[in-house]
Formats: sequence, structure tokens, C-alpha cells
Amino acid sequence: MPLAQFLPANAFAALLIFARIGSAMMLLPGFGEAYVLQRYRLLLAVGISLLLLPILSPLLPAMPSSPATLVVMLGGEIAIGVFIGTLARMLLAALEMAGQFVSLQTGLSNAVIFNPMQAQQSPIPSALYSALGVLLIFLTNLHYVMLRGLVDSYMIFAPGKLPPLDDMSQTIAHAVAGSFQLAVEMAAPFIALGTVFFVAIGLIGRLVPQLQVMFVSQPLQIMGGLLLFALVLSAGMGWFLGAANQQFSLLAPG
Repeated sequence: MPLAQFLPANAFAALLIFARIGSAMMLLPGFGEAYVLQRYRLLLAVGISLLLLPILSPLLPAMPSSPATLVVMLGGEIAIGVFIGTLARMLLAALEMAGQFVSLQTGLSNAVIFNPMQAQQSPIPSALYSALGVLLIFLTNLHYVMLRGLVDSYMIFAPGKLPPLDDMSQTIAHAVAGSFQLAVEMAAPFIALGTVFFVAIGLIGRLVPQLQVMFVSQPLQIMGGLLLFALVLSAGMGWFLGAANQQFSLLAPG
């Protein structure tokens, strides 16, 4: 192949791969966080795209003849990358919701701290869950499964073709529902304890009207919540890792 044809063909292939990899990198846990500098994220996406170029080149379509076709191809690859990144991002959203449930049940909703995952203030349980979730993903090497799923997505979504938008929208809807279910499951002990605690406080308030229930219940609520948090944190994060492994393995079945 002449050099004049070799360079444009490989540049097109690298651009097509980068469109999917780069758009997914914006949202993947750990890679797409607000504290990660954009230039580092860009360099990582470019490096991965170049590494995958000789592997994925046989799967890529030929370079289109019109700019409009090129724009359509790149738009489809970007949509697939955003779709994959959104599926992974739903897991961190589950941790954030679980932390919100825990903070409400333990009386820590007003105890806020800077959450580096969200780049804003959030309750302490939410910040802890979010940071610990990303840390465990990398400690347990689940990020390898995540990246492998991104590469194996080329076997599921043919490059250069419009993705099935109806199936993708249904998958996103199921992912949102699954994220909320995971958050409720992780916070279930706190919801149960909070329900029993508030019912007991209500009965005490009716039986002893002279008692200042708020002054008595607040320290007990916080101490009981922290004790339960210490007891179930390990099990809750293990539950999260199981859901994350299942989610990432959907795109990396091998």
C-alpha cells in the first residue's frame, strides 16, 4: 500500500477507535472523575486507542468517501462509548444514593464534607461510599474487567454502524432501576433500624410528653447508626463489588 493511502487509512482507524474509547473514558469510574486532569485522561484514551489499533483494525469498516458518512460513523461510536460509560457510572450513582439513605437514617445528613467523586459537598456516608467504591474497583482489579468489556464491545456493537438506540435506551432504564435497587439493598439495615427507632421514639413521646425527645434521640440515633455502619460496611461493599463484577462482565462474557 502506498504511503499516501496508508497514513489516511490508519488515521481514520485510530480516530474511529478513539471516538468510542475516549467518550467512554469520560464516564468510567476512576478514569472519568472530576479530580482526574483532562489532559491525562486524553493521553490515556489516545494511548489505549493506539494499542488497540492493530487488534481492532480487521473489524473496522473502510474509510468513507463522504464527510457526512464519516460524521455518522463517529457519532455512532461516541454514542456507544457514552452508553458503556453510563452503565458503569450507574454503579457509583448507587453508592451515592445508598450514602444518602444512610445519612438520613443516622442523622448525619447535615454533616457534609467535600466529595472528590462529585466535586461538591455531600454527607459523610455518601463521600465515604463513593471514594471506597472507586478504591475497591482498582484494588480488586475490576478496572481490568471494565476495560476488557470496552474492548469486547466491538464484538457486540459493530463499528461504523448506527447502534440499536431502542435497545440501548431500555438497557439504560434497567440500569437506573438496578442502581436504585442496589442502593436500597445496601442501605436496607439502616432503613430497618431507622424505622424501628423512630417508631419507638414516637411511642416514648406519646407515653412521656414531658420528655424532650429530640435531645434524647439525636445522640442515640447517631451512635447506633455509626455502630451499625461499622458492622455492615464490609458486607455492603462486598455486595457492591458483586454487582459491579456482574455489570462489567456483561460486556466481557469471556
